[in-house]
Amino acid sequence: MKQKTFLPKAENVERKWFIVDATDLTLGRMATEIATLLRGKHKPVFTPSVDVGDNVIVINAEKIKVTGLKLDQKKYYRHSGYIGNLKTTTLKDMLEKNPSRVIELAIKRMLPKNRLGRKIFNHLKVYDGPEHPHSAQKPEEYRLRYARSEKR
Repeated sequence: MKQKTFLPKAENVERKWFIVDATDLTLGRMATEIATLLRGKHKPVFTPSVDVGDNVIVINAEKIKVTGLKLDQKKYYRHSGYIGNLKTTTLKDMLEKNPSRVIELAIKRMLPKNRLGRKIFNHLKVYDGPEHPHSAQKPEEYRLRYARSEKR
């Protein structure tokens, strides 16, 4: 008898809800682990073309850490489409105005750049403070392996 490869269907996937506290976490290390959770690469049924990932809630977004001189040197660019209309914002300004956007951009840029990546990104919820409206989903606290700051 021939063995067949198991391919999961998107409607049969069991999704968990995880909550991540971003207090004193390094931005990039945290983003890679969250992107892995969203994509579903930690599951044995991972399939690149199917959304098998979990839902992730990130709280305390304003308390993230970055190393080196990134606060002043890292820049975010956006363009309106008009000639000469390139806008730049530093990480420091971005953290003051909208800290959740920093985490969203870091994670979004680690996901696939296609319709599957856009669908997966909708499973991420980021909040600046410690409160979130998803207690009905009973999220489990997820302890990131590599993102903890060394300076404790």
